[in-house]
Amino acid sequence: MEVFVFNFNYFASAGYSPINLKSRIQLTETADETFRITAANNQLEFTNLNTEIHNIFIDFASWQPAQNVPLKIQFTDTAHITYFDSTEYTVGVPVVNVATNSLQSKYINLSTNGLVDNLKIEIVGEDVQYPLRLNTVVLNAHHPFIFNGVRFIIVLGILLLAFMFRPKSAIYRLRIVEHPRRSKAGIIAANVIEAAIITALLFYGSNLVGIATANYNQGEWDGHSIVNTYEVGGDNAQQYSELAKSFTQGKLYLEEEPPQWLQDMEDPYDKGARDEAQKETGDPYLFDVAYYEGHYYVYFGVVPALLFYLPFYVLTGQSFPTAIGVLIAVVAFVLGCSAMLDRFARYHFKRVSLGIYLLVQIPLVFCCGILYLVKFPTFYSLPIACAMAFSVWGLYFWIRARESSRRCLNFAIGSLCMALVAGCRPQFLLLSLLAIPLFWRIYIRQRRILTRDGMREVACLLLPYVVVAAGIMWYNYARFGSFTDFGANYNLTMNDMTKRGWVLGRFAPAFFSYFLQPPNVCGVFPFIQPAEFATTYMGQTIKEVTFGGVFACLPVLWVLFFAAPIVRLRNAQRSTNTITGVIITLLVSAVVIALVDAQMAGILQRYYADFSFMLLAAVVLLVFIVNENITDNPLPSRLYPKSIGAEQLPTAPIGGVKMRSIITCVLLALAAISVTYSLLLCFVPETGWYSDVYPWAYQELLETFLFWT
Repeated sequence: MEVFVFNFNYFASAGYSPINLKSRIQLTETADETFRITAANNQLEFTNLNTEIHNIFIDFASWQPAQNVPLKIQFTDTAHITYFDSTEYTVGVPVVNVATNSLQSKYINLSTNGLVDNLKIEIVGEDVQYPLRLNTVVLNAHHPFIFNGVRFIIVLGILLLAFMFRPKSAIYRLRIVEHPRRSKAGIIAANVIEAAIITALLFYGSNLVGIATANYNQGEWDGHSIVNTYEVGGDNAQQYSELAKSFTQGKLYLEEEPPQWLQDMEDPYDKGARDEAQKETGDPYLFDVAYYEGHYYVYFGVVPALLFYLPFYVLTGQSFPTAIGVLIAVVAFVLGCSAMLDRFARYHFKRVSLGIYLLVQIPLVFCCGILYLVKFPTFYSLPIACAMAFSVWGLYFWIRARESSRRCLNFAIGSLCMALVAGCRPQFLLLSLLAIPLFWRIYIRQRRILTRDGMREVACLLLPYVVVAAGIMWYNYARFGSFTDFGANYNLTMNDMTKRGWVLGRFAPAFFSYFLQPPNVCGVFPFIQPAEFATTYMGQTIKEVTFGGVFACLPVLWVLFFAAPIVRLRNAQRSTNTITGVIITLLVSAVVIALVDAQMAGILQRYYADFSFMLLAAVVLLVFIVNENITDNPLPSRLYPKSIGAEQLPTAPIGGVKMRSIITCVLLALAAISVTYSLLLCFVPETGWYSDVYPWAYQELLETFLFWT
């Protein structure tokens, strides 16, 4: 495919007769034999060509500073005696970007009719840095053969995945319980690949990583260290670093002094008033920090600062690179998800195969929002990533405690992880409600809580919450005079949080945006575009770019539409309803968190990570239940004695190899579409991301996928 498909332009252009137009370029030629293009003279026009044109090679000098050059190409041919453009009913030749340092982008295929008479090439766009240097323009050029290693690896990986997950693959016969060594090897291999993909995506966005070496972010390299750190994202992005410095000096607020005009304002939380005051004085202020009684505070959870920034600053005197913290937390989340699912599969669902395990684990990892956190590995993403990591590991140790002889230790570790969520992203505390269905039967119905061992175990379950809550409440009281005030209401943001309140009208647009809105797609890589937003809510809505609701974009969640019959099937087979309680808690928590986010902060793409994991975790349990009830060789109904009633039939009523194959294929398709959407979302151009900071490098990525252009 790499040789014959992705390089078909090489073969298609082999028979062309190139026409070099250098002698016909009417621009100033410099001493180095290049042409100088300026803002006043940025157009090339060639008349009376009278030739077929298949492609154009626009050879910008590669030694000049790299940038994207948008070109508007027009021509006259047999079908057009004048230059044509877009109209109400037609679309003309689209503007094409040529990166001065990308060889492949300089070759542009044209679709013309017959002989071309006139050709005009105009540089458009307000961000072009002049002067530009042009070597030449060649018509019908021979396209070079380009073997793209990244594309080769991607396609190879896709083909290997397709082969591995085909319906008749051996991984569907490799059961977790019956083949522990081989299944563990498969799970570990999957974790390694997932961590590698996540790491590659994070380091691809080099402008947000905050580390430099001799060959990576060279412009920020100090010239002698193997690796050095540098600050990214502006002043307000250093909140955690500045908080760590303040901690070493015994302060809970940031050292930076707010401007006097901010301290003198009657209502400093009114953004319009702040903007006017800043214009009048010229003194800047920190945005998106908590301001309270003359000091700046960090309203984001304190745990990431204690976990990463404070130790790093004490040891090195430098600011910890936030992106590395996001990477550590996300990888920990991946490992925690795998450990938790493995525990479920080995001890609660005996018939789970490696294939089914991976078909639910991969979407759980890649579709829960962590890839978007990795795309923007900023201090906004870090608390969410940490909360997700602590949550899955907390659940793992809780589940492990149910079957362990060392319950107290597992309870203590699990509860400590779950409690630390309050110091990262408090929304995830709703997952602590899973303790009710997980432990209700053991400690309430069976009255173990009344025994000495039971009381000790419950104490181990609750004590970490008490300790962490005491620390966080002291931290809140010391800053804001309230045990429960985290400071979010004092945030200097786009709206006055002190007066935001809870408004019923915000629920409907939030529910639609977060859950139901279809994605906005186009026919050009990466195919996904920001979703349109419209509302009849006659008030201020805080809204950043989003890309569709989870049920419309992640088809694997469609399993939830069958939750009721699947849960009834489970309840009919078990005297306990633990799994049912877990599923209901996950679903209710997801909806509540999404709507609470909308009321407290707004509709933002990164907030999808707050609740998507819970929906996907419920899908995992439902799939495990269905898989548990598929019999490979069901007894034909004609062999059952007529005296046997429906209630006496075998406990696995979904029968047959064919049925298992159908369910597997459907699940594979839903998971593949969901994961593909999540991965493509990582490459959508956005403000502040790689495509915005290094558009010429992003253009090289586009050329990798738009090979036919």
